[in-house]
Amino acid sequence: VSQNNVTYKVITKDNKEYDVVEINRDPNNDIAVLRIDAKGLKPVELGDSSNLKVGQFVMAIGTALGEFRHTVTTGVVSGLGRGITAGSAFEGYVERLDNVIQTDAAINPGNSGGPLLNSAGQVIGINVAVANGAQNIGFAIPINVFKDSLTQFKSTGSFPAKPFLGVRYQAIDQKTAVMNNIPQGAYVIEVVGESPASDAGVEVDDIIIKMDEIALDDKTSLSDIIAKKKVGDKIDLEIWRDGETIKTSVTLSEVES
Repeated sequence: VSQNNVTYKVITKDNKEYDVVEINRDPNNDIAVLRIDAKGLKPVELGDSSNLKVGQFVMAIGTALGEFRHTVTTGVVSGLGRGITAGSAFEGYVERLDNVIQTDAAINPGNSGGPLLNSAGQVIGINVAVANGAQNIGFAIPINVFKDSLTQFKSTGSFPAKPFLGVRYQAIDQKTAVMNNIPQGAYVIEVVGESPASDAGVEVDDIIIKMDEIALDDKTSLSDIIAKKKVGDKIDLEIWRDGETIKTSVTLSEVES
């Protein structure tokens, strides 16, 4: 398959090359499914990323720096449920990835797309990004995110659309809320024009304190709730604005590519 004058190949560990004949992208989760014509390949086992624990052993495999193939590094799960902005504004793209796995297994440019494995050799994540200017802070997409997307792809032939509210926010934790005499929730920094949030009257400096009667606190974030919704779902918002509580509803739209 050739896209934008680029030809894609898959190279296995024994240096056999296979032309990619089909590419299906899921830009919402920064993953893709490639199809090749091959027989006798042994697939890796996909694990379960829902029961990961901070401190458990992991291994990362990839082509470090785009040069050192089959590089294996080891470490632990350093954090769970992280939200990151990946990409480079200077190169013209950035994307928001929520609920990613943080690990101190060395991940370098070129490792992206490689597996993050547990001690049983099961894939529990897909390496996706590294924190610039830091030591051993890498991130991986939980494998359950991919499994959910793949299930829909197999049944419908397309990846699920990602629901979109249209706000950029900063979470207010309990300590900050108490110190500033404000409620916990999602402090709205920016409202995207012509978005569901804009249509519903959400404003900058609002604090979204509840979604569908679920309180936003240290355990439940706005992105956690949105991730469980679908495009077209109508949700109720409870907003704190200038000391008053306002209730409104919003219909989630699809993220534009």
